[in-house]
Amino acid sequence: MPGYLGQTAIKTQQKIEEAIGGVLFIDEAYALADSGSTNDFGKEAIEVILKRMEDLRGQMVVFAAGYTDNMNTFLTSNPGLNSRFDKKLHFDDYAPEDMMQIALRNFKKEDLTATQETQNHLLNYFTDLYKNRDKFFGNARTVRQTTDEAVKNQNLRMAKIPANLRNEQDIHTLILEDVAEFKYQGNTLRKTLGFRLGGNS
Repeated sequence: MPGYLGQTAIKTQQKIEEAIGGVLFIDEAYALADSGSTNDFGKEAIEVILKRMEDLRGQMVVFAAGYTDNMNTFLTSNPGLNSRFDKKLHFDDYAPEDMMQIALRNFKKEDLTATQETQNHLLNYFTDLYKNRDKFFGNARTVRQTTDEAVKNQNLRMAKIPANLRNEQDIHTLILEDVAEFKYQGNTLRKTLGFRLGGNS
């Protein structure tokens, strides 16, 4: 986090120099144009980026990424921004089936295989998230958070089993119990925090 105006320009310039001959990727770029900010660091960074994009035209590729509505605000925050980005790409949200494929790849990286029952449960969960998504839908980030939690649950479940009773298949298998906390409409309520009255936890 920069400590004073002017420092931002130096750090931004350094990153731009590193990107010459390659790609400068600005994730969540709209944060630079946050109208609710109490400082001018973002504005300062934008001004440096704009100038260097013109000075270094053809020497690097600049990607600015973020949620659609927020990026529209970003592009109109400075008169020169919109014209500097000559291509605008919109990426559709991942469908539930796409999210499921990402989840399976994440599990494979952890040397885990999900049972069919587990896969069916997660697909229903992702379908529910997709149908009820808003403009801040997390896409692959949501899948990663879900799979990280599932892997943690599986590890904790294995830790409760005495070492001499564990078998190789169990160690590498994700079962329904490991993902049961992820609820979907048509099953019960979604994953919640805290307790509910009536004896249903």
